[in-house]
Amino acid sequence: MLHEVLLSLSGHPSPLLRTDLSPDASALAGISPPERQLLASAAHLSDIHIKLIKHTARIANAHPSAICRAVATAIKSTHLAAFQRKVLEVEESILQENPDLVGAYNIVPLTAVMGEFKQWTRRMDWLWEVVQYMSSNSAPGGVLCAGATIMERLRIELQSGYKDVKDTALTLVTAGEMTWLRQVSAWILYGKLPVVGGEDFFIQSTNDEQEYAIIPRLLPSFTTSATASSILFIGKSINQIRGRADIKTSFGEIESISSNLHEISQLTSPVSTASLAKTIASVRKSLSEKTLQAILPAKKVVDMMQLLRGFFLLGRGEFAMALSQQADETMRKRSQRTNEFPMSSGVVRDGEVSSTLTRAWASLVSMQRQQSDEDSEMDVARQLLQLRLIKSEPTPPITGIGLSEEAAAVLATLPFSRDLFNQPATLSIQLPSPIDMVISLSDLHLYSCINSYLVSLRRAHIRLAELWKLTSLRRHHPAPKGAGDYSYELRERWSYRADALRSTWSTASAAMFFLGETEAYFQLEIVEGLWQSFRTWLGGDDKPKKKPSSRPSTRSSELPFRPASRHSTAQLDDVEMGDSEPAPSQTTVTPSHDQQTLSNGHTLYLRTLCHRLLLTQPVFINHLHSLIGQINLLVDHVRSLHEVFIAADLETDAGVVDSSTDREALEANILSNIRTVERNIKHLTRVVIETLEALSNDAEFLAEWEGEHLVRQEEDDLSPGEPYRPVRLGGVDRLLMKLDFGSWFGRQPEPEPRDGYDDEEM
Repeated sequence: MLHEVLLSLSGHPSPLLRTDLSPDASALAGISPPERQLLASAAHLSDIHIKLIKHTARIANAHPSAICRAVATAIKSTHLAAFQRKVLEVEESILQENPDLVGAYNIVPLTAVMGEFKQWTRRMDWLWEVVQYMSSNSAPGGVLCAGATIMERLRIELQSGYKDVKDTALTLVTAGEMTWLRQVSAWILYGKLPVVGGEDFFIQSTNDEQEYAIIPRLLPSFTTSATASSILFIGKSINQIRGRADIKTSFGEIESISSNLHEISQLTSPVSTASLAKTIASVRKSLSEKTLQAILPAKKVVDMMQLLRGFFLLGRGEFAMALSQQADETMRKRSQRTNEFPMSSGVVRDGEVSSTLTRAWASLVSMQRQQSDEDSEMDVARQLLQLRLIKSEPTPPITGIGLSEEAAAVLATLPFSRDLFNQPATLSIQLPSPIDMVISLSDLHLYSCINSYLVSLRRAHIRLAELWKLTSLRRHHPAPKGAGDYSYELRERWSYRADALRSTWSTASAAMFFLGETEAYFQLEIVEGLWQSFRTWLGGDDKPKKKPSSRPSTRSSELPFRPASRHSTAQLDDVEMGDSEPAPSQTTVTPSHDQQTLSNGHTLYLRTLCHRLLLTQPVFINHLHSLIGQINLLVDHVRSLHEVFIAADLETDAGVVDSSTDREALEANILSNIRTVERNIKHLTRVVIETLEALSNDAEFLAEWEGEHLVRQEEDDLSPGEPYRPVRLGGVDRLLMKLDFGSWFGRQPEPEPRDGYDDEEM
């Protein structure tokens, strides 16, 4: 029987230790009840051992996680092997008649034999729980246990209070963490993702093979978001460096890799958060000093950020003006060919969109020739910028700090990209290597979102201002006294038109005022304020000199609508924003940050800009876009009415009759549409202001405005130098103070009298 027990404990099932035997069957086999209890303990150990052998082999061979495979292998090679050795030791002691086990007359008590395995019961049960956990679908979505999950479970077990469980868990933690560190080493030393268990690594490639993203679910608990970001940056940089033939040889220096590998090998299990962050910071510093500084000077990165500020964030207002004018010209020509209304003039082709940008560049070049100085920044932008229709390709993932999933979803569905061509179009840039190490595709996607937003506001402002250039609609010279009947007829015609358009000009002036104040707030206080603080952090001049304006400037006091309000303080230089940012050569920048610090600071700057521009507030964005659409519709209707008036003048004064249209019915229809649009503009303007007032009283929004959540994830970053912290700017209250429309909205309802009083008693 002892032979059968030991054979069963070694992992071979035995009918003697079957737990389903009845007491009668045990009695027939000569097994007493006390022996049956001891054999039940042996049967339990045997059953656990057999299950562990089977399941650890399956996990080690087929589990998708390399860490789970390593843990299963450690269980099998360390703990199950130790249990097997223990069985052999007991068997050897019995054969050698060790007095600890063998008594008088060579009797071996079953109690003594099972006492040798008593300390293994809790350990084997705990190992079986671990194996079951790795085999189960413990993660959300029914997927198998991830490496980060099992490492977290084992690290918790280190605090169980049982020494044997703690020692066992420590060996498994070591196996799992060393496997994870080998994966990290392959990534930060060679830029290679793990082949086996790659779907379990916290860094994975996206749809674009050149872009990688962090999967938070797969991130171990001892790795902070800042450390994970550094690991991602190092591997991405090495991948891009390996694609550059001019630096392959210098990068392959063995001493650099060996020194970094030595740093990683100094980590001991369990890995602490501080030691891992310090090691990764050391590797990052080594990469920056020995490789990145040579191929990617920080000055080059700052110059590219200056270019993005100028052309995407409308620092160079003449570019936005030229682009808007050429886009309107494209839509106007298409509407003339198709005889459709400008707001719905068919589908625009890719060639028309690209030619729009080409004509915009030609317009800017013609203005540049009038100046003596060269504009190298615009020459670079002409080579890199692209205007294209948005097809069905996937949008780059918006990753990094500062954006929740809800905010990212709002940014992904912004409606402003349709405003230029009535279908989605975006301004993009093809970043040259190796600048794309610092400025990611996600950052460029945000630049495109912000650009479409700001250009939509600017375009509506420009188009509305151009209505005042229609002199025949706006200004009529009275005929002198004593004039003939024809002058009297002209006076009657002009008086009728002036009366018909009086409310239109009032609405247009109010909309002009709203757009001017809103754009001034966004451009001068938000965009420029954040850019100045960011440029100061980069190491640039605090107040750079501006280039001479390429267009004459019209102060806001010359705008046609200036309501009587002391809060009206718009200082936006011209609807066309001729003042532009200086070229990179005019700004002395001496940055002292490494490449990842620049990347993190730039990402935080962009995310903060999205919040401060209210791009993450869907209610405000939807109402504002509707208002901009109604303003553009008003402009189109007024221009159509102007054409009808011209046709009427030709028919009355010169006898030129257009029999293809019913002019009077068309004029009445357009005037009716204008009245509807006027009411919509007034209503939407009030709604937008009420939305701003609600935001100014929203505690959650105000906390988001301060941006503390944007920098919280960077507190544990060990990067050299001072991390970027967004400057605090005035809230939406500053904009609300300026948006005072006086009595344009009509008389406000008076508050109800208090109980017990009426108006006469008061």
